[in-house]
Amino acid sequence: MASDLLSIGLSGAKAARVALDVTAQNIANASTDGYVRRSVSLAEVASTGYEGTVRDVSLSGVRVDNVVRNADTFRQSEVRRTGSDTARAVAEVSGIGNAEAALEQSGVYPAITGFEAAVQKLNENPVDTSLRSSVIEAARSMGSTFQIAAKEMDAVGTGLRFQASDGVTQVNRIAGELARTNLRLARAADASSDQTALLDQRDKLLGDLSQYGDITTSLASDGSVAVTLGDAATTPLVSGGSAAPLAMTTAPDGTIGFTLGGTAVSLTGGALSGNALALDKLTQLHGDLDTLAKGIVKTVNDGQAAGTARDGSAGGDLLQGTSAATLALKTTDPAMIATAPANAPAGSRDTGNLDALRAALNTADPAGKMDAILFDVSSTVAGRTVTRDALTTISDAARTALVAQTGVNLDTEGVNLVRYQQAFQASGRVMQVASTIFDSLLQIR
Repeated sequence: MASDLLSIGLSGAKAARVALDVTAQNIANASTDGYVRRSVSLAEVASTGYEGTVRDVSLSGVRVDNVVRNADTFRQSEVRRTGSDTARAVAEVSGIGNAEAALEQSGVYPAITGFEAAVQKLNENPVDTSLRSSVIEAARSMGSTFQIAAKEMDAVGTGLRFQASDGVTQVNRIAGELARTNLRLARAADASSDQTALLDQRDKLLGDLSQYGDITTSLASDGSVAVTLGDAATTPLVSGGSAAPLAMTTAPDGTIGFTLGGTAVSLTGGALSGNALALDKLTQLHGDLDTLAKGIVKTVNDGQAAGTARDGSAGGDLLQGTSAATLALKTTDPAMIATAPANAPAGSRDTGNLDALRAALNTADPAGKMDAILFDVSSTVAGRTVTRDALTTISDAARTALVAQTGVNLDTEGVNLVRYQQAFQASGRVMQVASTIFDSLLQIR
């Protein structure tokens, strides 16, 4: 009986010691990124019978069944999915927001209205050199602001492509680490401390990967994971110990696409998708700005061609360029502004052609078109911002639910520390009693 009492107490002390070690590990890693709280699963040690009969209850102690990671696969998947959607929205809003700033801060709209105002002012005295010079300077300023806007938008595009390129590099790095983790998991013993740490590493890598693209995972019995990126169902990003390379392609218009193992892949989540969407919008805005600049050049030059300059010569082109980046003055001579109708004498005060130019500008409405471009980008940013904020709320809720399960609560661990310490001390007391009983039996004559 005493020997059985001793073995039971010993098993309890060993189990409590393991539980104390696990609790201490949780406390030590309370702030470790990616760490999943552990708990000890205990099981009764079963034996056949007691005191020589199989019908009696088993009294054989306790054992540590395994160390459990408190991780929920579904909640982890939800965190990755919602986090991927949020990362896409954040990247998209950031990129389009930069495009909006480039258009607004360049001052294209006030430059267009300034040019139109200078043309209208010239109507007061069409032969006045200062008024003609004001039109030339307003046209010069308008061309400069278009060029600045184009350069700023090009810079935004360059930045977005750089971010996407860096994201592709990160995806390939994470995929390589996941493949190596898979190989180590395949070699790790079941429920070993090494495997538990590897599972933490695997889940953290999956979380990091989901920030760049939408992923689908499939877990194997040994803990290894197969990862599918985007719609590339036939070409997994990670399978076992191998990883397919992700690459970025750039179209002539500056938009981007992606290939996985040489096959085109479409992404609907993650920062890479957000960068691609922002570049799509940027390309559209850049095209709208180029169309506007080209239209202004045509309207002004067509008006010039129909009239007569101050010296009596036929009106020539005032502007040149076929895009926002190339819009500029063709002539800097104020006298070349064709305010008079065709075949009018030199120095004519007839504003017939100037009136026709003003009417053409009113019909073309470049200021209104520029305002529409600004409204388009601002409303897009506003709408995407609402979506981003909603997705952020959803992803934060999913992460909070996961942390409540997997995170370390120091108050709870403090209670466990006292609980298992008392269990350890009680088991030690049991062994002490067993030893006393055994000594008493030896002293019987």
